[in-house]
Amino acid sequence: VMGKQMALMMNINAAKGMLEVLKTNLGPRGTIKMLVGGGGDIKLTKDGNVLLREMQIQHPTAMMIARTATAQDDITGDGTSTTVLLIGELLKQCERYLGEGLHPRVLVEGFELAKVATLEFLETFKQEVATGSKDIDRELIRCVARTALSTKVPEDTAESLTDIVAEAVLCVRPEGEDGAVDLHMVELMHMKHKFSSDTRLVQGLVLDHGARHPDMKKHAENCFILTCNISLEYERSEVNAGFMYSDAAQREKLVAAERKFTDDRVRAVIALKKKVCDGHPEKNFVVLNQKGIDPISLEMLSREGIIGLRRAKKRNMERLVLCCGGVAVNAVEELVPECLGWAGLVYEHVLGEEKYTFVEQVKNPYSCTILIKGQNDHTIAQVKDAIRDGLRAVNNVLTDKCVVPGAGAFEVAAASNLRQVVKKTVQGRAKLGIEAFAEALLVVPKTLAENSGFDAQESNINLTDEYEKGNICGFDVLTGEPMNPVMNGVYDNYLVKRQIIHSAPIIASQLLLVDEVLRAGMNMRKG
Repeated sequence: VMGKQMALMMNINAAKGMLEVLKTNLGPRGTIKMLVGGGGDIKLTKDGNVLLREMQIQHPTAMMIARTATAQDDITGDGTSTTVLLIGELLKQCERYLGEGLHPRVLVEGFELAKVATLEFLETFKQEVATGSKDIDRELIRCVARTALSTKVPEDTAESLTDIVAEAVLCVRPEGEDGAVDLHMVELMHMKHKFSSDTRLVQGLVLDHGARHPDMKKHAENCFILTCNISLEYERSEVNAGFMYSDAAQREKLVAAERKFTDDRVRAVIALKKKVCDGHPEKNFVVLNQKGIDPISLEMLSREGIIGLRRAKKRNMERLVLCCGGVAVNAVEELVPECLGWAGLVYEHVLGEEKYTFVEQVKNPYSCTILIKGQNDHTIAQVKDAIRDGLRAVNNVLTDKCVVPGAGAFEVAAASNLRQVVKKTVQGRAKLGIEAFAEALLVVPKTLAENSGFDAQESNINLTDEYEKGNICGFDVLTGEPMNPVMNGVYDNYLVKRQIIHSAPIIASQLLLVDEVLRAGMNMRKG
């Protein structure tokens, strides 16, 4: 369908097209894209991952680049825009050499050498971080969270979310340094209410439903929490059966016998409540059940002053145990005081027709809730995406135990290393591939400068000059001058950088080596 030169140009143009689309999003000063759905629904975002997943992309090469970038997000939680930028810039740099008749294979060999050298340089450039539970550097963790959030949401919102995100990850982190952090234990709950700056961290749990009985307390302190998965509702028998009775008394007996099974379970819960609360009128009892509680059972619980919530999510049952302590119970025979958790405050909050139950003031939580607030749906969606990325960024630091100075500092240092050191060790035409790779790396500081309203070339030269004097320097988006990212608390994830340098040159190399595009489908010659 397409010859050699045409196929190469098609791939390069597709990569350049993706580069132009995502270029303006990069960094804290990047602009916002508006996504309009088929039904007219609008989404405002500058998150590269959201854009690439929801944009309609027709071009097969552009689709391939988008998939690479979204895979980057799935693995590391960040770096989608940078991946697209680096692939686009690598192919853009190659265009000049290809136009002069250089074979793509020569450039690919240079890319491979440059990739290996850059990964080795990254190992020397990274900075170790103390992540032990005793000596953890909380200020650096906050800096990482702030850097990740400021590229997704406005500065004032990012500032208010920084502490929330850092504290949430440290809250769910298990004892011991090597324990894997389960970010699912951070519940993201949203309320269409107030402003995004009112988002807060709840050291406890927020459930998206309230008690199902009007007489149950709306506010209770010093609560024993029973987390259970026991059916407290009448269940029909699976076998069809008929009961014959001759008078009303017999009928009443049959009804009582049918209810007895369920009522006995409810009485067992009530007996446990009396055992732990009798003689202590200031103490309360809350039942959170994964299965149902029918109206008669609710009435029985209400009379005893027990708050009952039914049909809680399975994930919330796991969070509750980590939050309040105790053990999740699956049978009434297991009901003992030791299985109960504890919360200092349980209250119901009504917002319009929605009810929310807050479980707070817990003693030693290993689960928490980030309560996201915002005036409208797209603000809430934007904040939620930013928080997810922020949580992953903080988690990456705890996993890697190191960070990389940000603001384009690594790219400037790596490009200078390739030109000054690596290029001199290589013989022949592979040097051209290394030169193209070094120039492509500088797309990050150049784009940061462009998006901040400064001259890209001048900023680039200033950064390179400053680095050659022996200083680590990144681009200051406020002044346009070189600055020390370590002093200003701008850090990137080591894992994200390593993944970008691994994946971008591989995709760029594969696209360079395409010499024909053929139509695929069913084989025409049957038989």
